Amino acid sequence: MSKSPTKVDIPNKKARFEYSFLQNYEAGMVLTGSEIKSIRAGKVNLTDAYCQFVGGKLLVKNLHISGYKFATYNDHDPLRERMLLLKKIELRKLESKLKDKGLTIIPTRLFINDRGYAKLEIALAKGKKLYDKRETIKERDISRRDDD
Repeated sequence: MSKSPTKVDIPNKKARFEYSFLQNYEAGMVLTGSEIKSIRAGKVNLTDAYCQFVGGKLLVKNLHISGYKFATYNDHDPLRERMLLLKKIELRKLESKLKDKGLTIIPTRLFINDRGYAKLEIALAKGKKLYDKRETIKERDISRRDDD
């Protein structure tokens, strides 16, 4: 019996507008049972999420995964910190690049891969200035006019 995983692809639209991405990584997450069920139901908010190193481990903070409706008394905390799973080389590289001024790690997309595992696409990013944001809006408007 092969159970096909549900197609879940939740983008962080605000991040594309606020940051310019330098490098992307695909990370696994340490989750509980009720969390993965909520993710499969699409009850996730990535808008204010960010990643931070704590004790050599990369944690994602402010990632809101809503409570699972059918969970028992041991339901998860929606805003708990979740550990991200990356290779040691990637972790060291990210930690060294974070020491540069103005760089941060933000989640760009949450999805479930072909094997049924929840993955978080994270990006090493630099914040955009106001004039860069205006340029992004201008390009978007021009592309909309061309499509019509």
